[in-house]
Amino acid sequence: MTDQTQEAEQRPAAGTPGEVFSTFLKLGLTSFGGPIAHLGYFREELVNRRKWLSDHAYADLVALCQFLPGPASSQVGFALGMMRAGWLGALAAFTAFTLPSALVLLVFAMTAASIAGPIGTGALHGLKIVAVAIVAQAVWGMAKNLCPDKERAAIAVIAVAMLAFLPGAIGMVGAIIVGAALGLALGRGTGAPIGGHITMPVTRGVAGVALLVFVGLLVLLPLLAGQGQAFAVFDSFYRAGALVFGGGHVVLPLLEAEVVRPGWVTPDAFLAGYGAAQAVPGPLFTFAAYLGAVLGPEPNGVVGSVIALLAVFLPGFLILIGVLPYWDQFRSMARAQSLMQGANAAVVGILGAALYSPVFTSAIGDMRDFTLALACFVLLMAWKMPPWGVVIVSGLGGIGLALWT
Repeated sequence: MTDQTQEAEQRPAAGTPGEVFSTFLKLGLTSFGGPIAHLGYFREELVNRRKWLSDHAYADLVALCQFLPGPASSQVGFALGMMRAGWLGALAAFTAFTLPSALVLLVFAMTAASIAGPIGTGALHGLKIVAVAIVAQAVWGMAKNLCPDKERAAIAVIAVAMLAFLPGAIGMVGAIIVGAALGLALGRGTGAPIGGHITMPVTRGVAGVALLVFVGLLVLLPLLAGQGQAFAVFDSFYRAGALVFGGGHVVLPLLEAEVVRPGWVTPDAFLAGYGAAQAVPGPLFTFAAYLGAVLGPEPNGVVGSVIALLAVFLPGFLILIGVLPYWDQFRSMARAQSLMQGANAAVVGILGAALYSPVFTSAIGDMRDFTLALACFVLLMAWKMPPWGVVIVSGLGGIGLALWT
């Protein structure tokens, strides 16, 4: 790579927060299909069409965000906004990309409880059933990518076994730690070659503060949780957001452990909201907006939605800010890659365990439910139908099942 090319990547053209907001609002309204699809939309709009940065710089940024815990597509959007218009640009990108789906899910949360009759209850049941197909698709795809050999497949099985005997957040954290240790022992990392550099307005001092806040909140929030329900809600969603490795769907078992097991949200409401989240554009993490609104104990409604939404996104952004100045050095370390390979294999097991419970056990009551779930899975995998289309099919199928009985 020439010095001129590196200089062009290090100093992209400046923009305004308003420009960033309008660009990402368009993306937030149209980006269906999950995080991998979002990254494709970003590349088409910002690299090919608007020429905000080079393809190489974009690939470098995507590699960083996929390596870190947190919502990868939202982290990429946050960083792109920062590159274009500084800290206000980062805030504008996050707000615009997140707001459309968060508002739709908030409205759904506020109205779902009033839905009655066979049509309404059937549609909600269809949303629970489609979650089975969507999570199964995520497990299948992640297993192929993250467990390509027998050793990492074994790590995934070990994670499932740990959750069988130690369910909940403690078991998930333990599975990730064990998976990381086993990945380090396997030593499959080779170290990535260094390409170009991405320059952000983040000094090492700011990065250090962000990492301290990230770790400090993980430690302090559980201690503050007993001081009020608002602290407990923020703690639960923050912890879920901090432990998401391997894709947005992984937040499902983490949030289930934080809100369903304590009795804050019923299993039926949880799965209905997760199904609805597949039908809206934007990041899957906005599922937290729905959960915060339907929490049993207060704060809930709009206040609970805002608390949950901010808490689940915050750790991913803090750790992104914290590693930006060190990324080139860190990603070239073979041991770091080995550790993450093991952690990601464990994540496949965690999501696989969630596919059984609560997703399958809560949604599938008989062979007819299973048939609809299987049809949705085939539409996703073989027919390549977009998830929002499959959600509509499942909703209609749920209505049909309700009217049949």
